[in-house]
Amino acid sequence: MTRDLTSLFDPGSVAVVGASDDPAKYGHAVAAQALRAPGRRPVHLVNRRGGTVLGRPAATSLGEIGEPVDLVVISVPGTGFEAAVDDALACGAKAIVAITAGFAEAGPAGRARQRAVAERVRAAGAVLVGPNCLGIADNTTELYLASDRFAPGPVALLSQSGNLALELQLRGAPHGLGFSRFVSLGNQADVTLVDLVEDCARHEPTSVIAVYAEDFGDGRAFARAAAEAGKPVVLLTAGRGTASARSAQSHTGALTTSADVVAAACRDAGVELVRTPREMTVVLAALAGGRRTTGRRTAVLTDGGGHGAVAADAAEDAGLDVPELGAPAQDRLRSVLWEQSAVGNPVDLAGMGEQRPLSYADTVRELLAADEVDAVLMTGYFGGYAASEGGLGGGPAGGSLLAEGEQRAAKEIAGHLAATPKPLVVQSMYPESPSCRALAEAGVPVFDATEDAARALAALTGRAAGAPTGVAAPPPATTPLGDPSYHGVRALLTAAGVPFPAAREITDETELLAAAAAFEGPYVLKALHVLHKSDAGGVVLRLADRDALLAAYRQMHGRLGAPSYSVEAMADLSDGLELIVGVQRDPRFGPVAMVGLGGVLTETLRDVAFALAPVAAGSAEKLLRGLRTAALLDGVRGRPAVDVTAAAAVIARITEVAAAHPEIAELEVNPLLVRPDGSIALDARAVLG
Repeated sequence: MTRDLTSLFDPGSVAVVGASDDPAKYGHAVAAQALRAPGRRPVHLVNRRGGTVLGRPAATSLGEIGEPVDLVVISVPGTGFEAAVDDALACGAKAIVAITAGFAEAGPAGRARQRAVAERVRAAGAVLVGPNCLGIADNTTELYLASDRFAPGPVALLSQSGNLALELQLRGAPHGLGFSRFVSLGNQADVTLVDLVEDCARHEPTSVIAVYAEDFGDGRAFARAAAEAGKPVVLLTAGRGTASARSAQSHTGALTTSADVVAAACRDAGVELVRTPREMTVVLAALAGGRRTTGRRTAVLTDGGGHGAVAADAAEDAGLDVPELGAPAQDRLRSVLWEQSAVGNPVDLAGMGEQRPLSYADTVRELLAADEVDAVLMTGYFGGYAASEGGLGGGPAGGSLLAEGEQRAAKEIAGHLAATPKPLVVQSMYPESPSCRALAEAGVPVFDATEDAARALAALTGRAAGAPTGVAAPPPATTPLGDPSYHGVRALLTAAGVPFPAAREITDETELLAAAAAFEGPYVLKALHVLHKSDAGGVVLRLADRDALLAAYRQMHGRLGAPSYSVEAMADLSDGLELIVGVQRDPRFGPVAMVGLGGVLTETLRDVAFALAPVAAGSAEKLLRGLRTAALLDGVRGRPAVDVTAAAAVIARITEVAAAHPEIAELEVNPLLVRPDGSIALDARAVLG
């Protein structure tokens, strides 16, 4: 259920408990910021010593104010925190921003204190941000309750790091990037990241939601909120490369890292995942303009072959396509360019810009008008003529005529762009030149680095990493798995429609011979209750008859002494491809599926893909088609294509079973044999959590 955070972002009145004249105290910084808009709402300062703070009378307590207060900021030592919360609730506060630290981040005792405070706040019908946070700000309601000022703009910034928020603000300034809101997440004892994403999605002045998070809380709920926000969500997170601390007992566990899980959740939810503050700034600068397209066919426009080649490579590295333009588009370009210009893509003016700066605008017009072009990346010298005239350095001898022509070209480019929804991104050697500033003021993202321009364009065009599939809620939990043995897991999956070869569990030679009589050979013999059976020599294939089966059993039992074994019908491996399907339960994101090339080389090849489970059959097929070795699915070197549709359907069933059994920490089918005529599971295991 979505929460009403109106009292948090647009309260009728504010009180700062712990306001101080001491610049070394956080209560001083928050109080000074709160007083920036005294005419918007009453602002009360509270200091237990009374007197004045920042030249204003200070109450000794909230009760002394004598009237209700909607929002209370608490910046007091930990020993007085609970009493301050109780006072705030007693005076009718509907929102509390808790700066005070020393709770869940300090250990079990602090976590218990934090839980108790959050319960009291919720019972009173109020909301709590923090504790251990650095405040909030909302430029749209003139609410300033953080130590730093944030330039106004369309980005809502939700961050677990105050310094990182400050860096984003500094990096964003050259791009004119501003913020509608800032919230320091703190420990998320009550108001969570999910609550804030949902509220920012409803906040009309916010067009982009930026998140820095180390703790997602309920990661799947975050992914679902981001998928349903209707606005771009950009995520920077720490610790993505750290594998789970739990010792993995399957290939799936060994291969799945936090980075894989977060990346899968972001892809499924349509979240832009970034790695650094610089990359986040680049993506935000692009998305803040609101211009997006579903295609990724990119035309590169340059005035020098070197810049064009580098930009084309950068665009493809960012997941964009740089196709050769068709003959009609090339003919239209030739009509506005001179003979030596290249028109294939990259489009190279080849010096024409120095003869006629408006050729930039003419070329942009033609490229934006081409049906086969979804976006344009202009790179190189544009801006240099006006930069030379403006004293910014560089530029050939051309005087004011070239500078004026270039600035006219910038205005015409802006006009052409206004007539189309297609995005244009610019990389310039002179990004601060008057011509580039004119483009930036018209909403064109301008960067000094080619890779930044390409990354920005990728954020605007068609989800280069793959179209979001949405975030499905796990199915309702079903009856827990009572028998996690090999044959128990087989029975569970078989009941869900996953096909297996005929098999029997045996413990002695008599049972082995009975199994051999129940179905025809060739046979497979497997030692059960042995981790990674193949590695231990616990699997023997292609046993032609019962005599071969009996001999293999005697040899294997003498060597391994396993408590039981499985006798199975040997599947037809000819023309087949072995896949792996696994589901691991992540503590933040719930069940996460992995599919890839399977068999004994799974961990060596590491050709796997991830998605939040359950995975629909269509999505499973996309995961398979996205593997590095996907060409094998369609047949190579005379081998026939395999039935990918059948494999995808089985994958969907496996992930549905795992998602419906929260007691299963890891579920794995390896290999899943896919042949031209269908798919069959050859081995399975489950690890209970």
